[in-house]
Amino acid sequence: MNKFFYAVIILLLSSTGYAQTARVFVTKGLAKYYYNDYKGAIAFYSRAIQIDPNYVSAYYNRGIARHALKDYSGTISDFNKVIELDTSHAKAYNYRGLVKAHLKDYRGAIEDYTKAIEIDRVFVAAFYNRGNARYHLKDYIGAVADYTRAINADPEHAPAYYNRGLAKAHLEDYKEAIADYTRALDRDSSYVAVYFSRGLAKVHLEDYSRAIEDYDKAVEANPGSAAIYYNRGLANAHQDNLKEATDDFSKAIELNPEYMVAYFNRGLVKLMVGEKNSACMDLSKAGELGHPQAYSVISKHCN
Repeated sequence: MNKFFYAVIILLLSSTGYAQTARVFVTKGLAKYYYNDYKGAIAFYSRAIQIDPNYVSAYYNRGIARHALKDYSGTISDFNKVIELDTSHAKAYNYRGLVKAHLKDYRGAIEDYTKAIEIDRVFVAAFYNRGNARYHLKDYIGAVADYTRAINADPEHAPAYYNRGLAKAHLEDYKEAIADYTRALDRDSSYVAVYFSRGLAKVHLEDYSRAIEDYDKAVEANPGSAAIYYNRGLANAHQDNLKEATDDFSKAIELNPEYMVAYFNRGLVKLMVGEKNSACMDLSKAGELGHPQAYSVISKHCN
């Protein structure tokens, strides 16, 4: 064999060895990430990049690890590099969109999600995430459209049904919102946040008894939520369950002593049952906390 041939063999072996070594460091980084050692993972990914500065997987996984450490500028920098090296990397666009959304750059996030969708037309997460960004921009019609596309691609996507229900509720389509909340529960019975939202929608339809049923389940799942007790109190008041309403408002106040509207509504209920002195104390507290109607009610009923 001539010297040139030997040189080619050595070059090939050397290049292959570098690639294998870089992959080894990425594999070690993945193991560190699995055990939540994000700094250790980043160190291994960085070693891989030192060996192979064009190693897309190393930048991508380092970006994910940096995101776990809330290093958002570092995360975006790594995903920028991934996209520079591989313009068809849909996951990098989607992940960069998530970071932008976290930083409240919803329009920038939508641009990234849209690019991801252009690359992968059935990218469920990108449709779902773009729907969330549009929701934050109060583009509820656009959000509904994106959640629907996510659902069409994955009919078992419980969060997409739930968020589509939230968007429909903002559009005052409460019947369809309730239908979506129910679909979310059908697919994931542990999705307990749905009960509270479905209860709110039922109140808008003046279906107070069924709203109370949903609030009951919401309380079971989250007994520390003052808002759930407060809204169940309102529904009980509409049903003339005045003792239950008072108890709910009291529990809401116990959980949140600055809950202005709970004091106000408990005061109104106490007026209805003839507990004037206690009612006026609640109304006075509501006034102190800034309720705009409290003092006018006091002037009418407490003097």
